[in-house]
Amino acid sequence: MKPLTIANAAVMTLALQDEIRRSEDARYDHRLHAVLLVAEGLSCREAARLLGDAPRSVQGWVHRFEERGLAALQETPRPGRPPRLAPADLRGVGTALRRTPADYGLGAHLWDGKALAAFLERERDVAMGVRQCQRLFHELGFRYRKPRPVIAGDEALKAAHKKTPGARRPRR
Repeated sequence: MKPLTIANAAVMTLALQDEIRRSEDARYDHRLHAVLLVAEGLSCREAARLLGDAPRSVQGWVHRFEERGLAALQETPRPGRPPRLAPADLRGVGTALRRTPADYGLGAHLWDGKALAAFLERERDVAMGVRQCQRLFHELGFRYRKPRPVIAGDEALKAAHKKTPGARRPRR
């Protein structure tokens, strides 16, 4: 039988590995295959090389399988980093955002990422980046609104401010 080849195998290998990492079911199946290869007589190093994993990962999967069976190869929840603000602090921030930054001694007139970061540093002793503070607005159900220039409301000021006066005249 003629051996089959896959065009652009290096790129396709990376794409397939990414797809495996993306799905919990696929990761479980991948671990099953690794343990199966070891059960068939391959070393952890050989199985890892074939599947594109680290040998230590395959060793860990085999040990977990030996100790606890198939359930040990399932995905488990990962706790992640704990939040910097407790739920009570989040409610306090939500309350503060309903007032102006000037009420808290900040120089800004409207809340933005910088003002919220300064507020959290001063009031809650929590250091957060500007971008994370912008995400916090969205998480709390707020949205950033830019101040409208004064000129936007006055038609006479708008007409005087235009760069091309009379641009709305019909063409002949």
